[in-house]
Amino acid sequence: MPGADTGFVCQRCEGEGRVPMGAPPFPNDLGSRIAASICSACWEEWKQRQMVIINHYGLNVREPKARGFLIANLKSFLFGEGEGGAEIDTSEEGSVTW
Repeated sequence: MPGADTGFVCQRCEGEGRVPMGAPPFPNDLGSRIAASICSACWEEWKQRQMVIINHYGLNVREPKARGFLIANLKSFLFGEGEGGAEIDTSEEGSVTW
């Protein structure tokens, strides 16, 4: 199994022998922290969650407030920090008309 002998343990899923991310996803301290402590499987889960959050809330990721909201949710999702954890109300799913 790739990565099994690296001694890497993902901080989110606590999976031993998981494949680490490799390169940081962002060129900053948070990106380095993610690359050092999150496995690629959890990162993929986050990317799916991020897409749901962006679509559900209609976020414009060019706006600083929207990016801050996503970062708070990223920290909550990957590290269990802060008060991110956006609620996704699926009770209206399929009922939106244009």
